[in-house]
Amino acid sequence: MGYLFVLIVGLIAGTLSGIVGTGSSIMLMPVLIYQFGPKQAVPIMAVAAVMANFSRILAWWREVDWRACAAYSITGIPAAALGARTLLALPSRAVDIAIGLFLIAMVPVRHWLARHQLKAQLWHLAVGGAIIGYLTGIVVSTGPLSVPLFLFYGLTKGAFLATEAASSLGLYVSKSVTFRHFGALTPDVALKGLIAGSSLMAGAFIAKRFVLRLEPNVFRLIMDGIMLAAGASLLWPAATQ
Repeated sequence: MGYLFVLIVGLIAGTLSGIVGTGSSIMLMPVLIYQFGPKQAVPIMAVAAVMANFSRILAWWREVDWRACAAYSITGIPAAALGARTLLALPSRAVDIAIGLFLIAMVPVRHWLARHQLKAQLWHLAVGGAIIGYLTGIVVSTGPLSVPLFLFYGLTKGAFLATEAASSLGLYVSKSVTFRHFGALTPDVALKGLIAGSSLMAGAFIAKRFVLRLEPNVFRLIMDGIMLAAGASLLWPAATQ
């Protein structure tokens, strides 16, 4: 029954994250912690995230902006390995507060940039990849951090989902390999990650038909809501500790 619950939540999370590009880790992680404990939940989610991002690439293969992906990944992949290595030594409460405030602040910043028609360039993606990559190694999910970066670059709908997924895939593979190297990713944990990831993959293909119907302005409004919710979800537990 526990695995069935994980699969159901994973399917819902995969569908929603397949529509907006992020959120699967935020939704699925509490279930994994409850079912398997916090020490196993982080590497399980890393494996599941690899599968989730791979499925979004498959669903939107023709839409990937490979130049943007390369600029983001070239700095993000080594940074993710470094972040995963320091995961156990760094207090997470301060990181959660900082990321939560950042996400909430990004909503008005995105609208300000849109009004002034400012866009991110490839070098912005490289800098962002290094910062977000390191944080990806430390915390469970930084999808909401990469969302505004790729939106500022001018991507939307399928192109955004595909490019963000392709860029994040390398980061989560790097994180998983680092966990494996230091003994946190055992065969049992990997199997649990594959089970959770399978439901996320299914959700990504279900989501495609909904994304195709979305108008760009509606898509951006949904992203604003996701960033506000994600920021609040990080700030609330950190503030009540």
